[in-house]
Amino acid sequence: LFAVIPAAGVSRRMGQPKLMLPLGDRTVIRRLLDVLDRPEVAARVVVMRPDDAPLRAEVEAANATVIQPEMPPPDMRTSVQHAIDAIAARHAPQPDDGWLLIPADHPVLDVDVLDQLVRSWQASDANILLPEHAGKRGHPTFFRWRLAEEVRTIPEDRGLNHLVAAHAAEIETVAVDTPAVLTDLDTPEDYERLLRSFEAGECGE
Repeated sequence: LFAVIPAAGVSRRMGQPKLMLPLGDRTVIRRLLDVLDRPEVAARVVVMRPDDAPLRAEVEAANATVIQPEMPPPDMRTSVQHAIDAIAARHAPQPDDGWLLIPADHPVLDVDVLDQLVRSWQASDANILLPEHAGKRGHPTFFRWRLAEEVRTIPEDRGLNHLVAAHAAEIETVAVDTPAVLTDLDTPEDYERLLRSFEAGECGE
C-alpha cells in the first residue's frame, strides 16, 4: 500500500494553515502520518506547495516523503498525479498493489478503523474500497494500482470522484462504526467541533 496525501491547499476558509493546528499532543498532519505509519504502508507521500517550509519540516519529522512541485498544484487531481508519478518512479508498484487516498484535511483516521480497512482490502479483489458510515462514503479510499494511470485522464474540471464513478461496478464498501471517516477540516467551526470531539475521547488514536 502507498498512502497519497494531497496537502497543497491554502486554508482560505480556516484563515491559518490548518494542517499545522494542534490536535492533542501533535499537529493535524503529524497525527495523520503517525496513524499511517504501519508495516502495510510502504510509503506515505505528501504533496504540498513549493513554499510551505513549516509543513515540509513537520512531514520530514514524521519520516514521510515530501513532494513539492515547482508550481503549486491547482487541485487535488494534480496533487495526486504528482504523488503517483513519484511512487511509480521510486517503488515500481505492481497492478494488484494498492494506493490509498487520504486528504490531509480528514484528520481523524484512527488505528482501529485503518486496521479494519486494511484487513478488508487484503481479503478483497475489488478495484476500489471505501469506508461507509450511516450510508455515507468517506476516506480513505483504496484503489488498485492498475487504476493509477487513469488519474491523468480525469478531465481538468473533475476530481477523483470521476475515477470512482467510472468504476462504480468495481467498488466494495466497508461499514465502520465511527463518523470520523466523514470528518473534514475546512473552517474554524470545524476545528472547534473537532477539538471538542477529541477532548471527549470520540476520536480514536
